[in-house]
Amino acid sequence: MKHTITLLFCLINISLFSQSEKTKGLFYKISLATTLAVNEDYTIIEDDSGPLINPSALFINNTIGYQLDKRNTIGFNAEYNWQHKQGLHFFPLYVNMRHNIIVADDNVFVRAGYGKLLKLGSSFEKGSLYKLGIGYQIFDDDYQNSWLLGLDFSRKRFGHRETEKISSVAIFLEFVLF
Repeated sequence: MKHTITLLFCLINISLFSQSEKTKGLFYKISLATTLAVNEDYTIIEDDSGPLINPSALFINNTIGYQLDKRNTIGFNAEYNWQHKQGLHFFPLYVNMRHNIIVADDNVFVRAGYGKLLKLGSSFEKGSLYKLGIGYQIFDDDYQNSWLLGLDFSRKRFGHRETEKISSVAIFLEFVLF
């Protein structure tokens, strides 16, 4: 009996992990993104004015999600946002959906998300977050893990009755572990 259970367990594991392409199941994603701003002090003539384009915010994101099928995923995100130009910190928790509009060897996708900005301390702002994005998914050799590249538009509303707003476009690079 013990050998039968061990053999059955091995066969289940082999059948689950031998698929060439994973189309359903849990995944973990880590992401790094930045917004870019034009350096207003930049001049072509002076060498010490700095680069023309500077990063103006940093986003670090962790996602636990579920891939529903080849086209659709849903994810729960915890993110740290540092808007160093404005001196603001945000910690949004949000849900997002991703839909692959082109499914091929590599995918093209759109995504949207909504969530809340948590007030974790005096330096963090409380409010709401909306996100829209577009990107490109590049798979590894066995179509298990992938890289995502693209652009996200986000709007944060915070402050007294959420009257203050920050809108930004970020360039993101993400790694998905299936």
